[in-house]
Amino acid sequence: MKTTSPHLVRLFAATALMLGTSVVALAQDKTTQLHNRATAAMCANCHGTDGRTTEGSAIPSLVGMPKDYMMLQMKAFKDGTRPATVMHQITKGLTDAQVDTISSYYAATKR
Repeated sequence: MKTTSPHLVRLFAATALMLGTSVVALAQDKTTQLHNRATAAMCANCHGTDGRTTEGSAIPSLVGMPKDYMMLQMKAFKDGTRPATVMHQITKGLTDAQVDTISSYYAATKR
């Protein structure tokens, strides 16, 4: 009966470990994407599905808005320096991490 080389066993083990790590990384990436989309979805009631408002709306579309600009606007709503109707209340309930997630999501979404 033939025995398996220790080098071959290590190669198979390393390959299995790399494949397992890749699967876990892909699952985490999908989970992160889903979390980011769900966080940004809280804006849909006013700003439309995927941040796209109807043409001529007084409410701005968020899709494709530069991240830094959006973060500045959210901060201005939160501290009351930008006039708004409901955004003051909404932004006060958001953490800095949520503002970052929302800004990143819409900046990365194509118009």
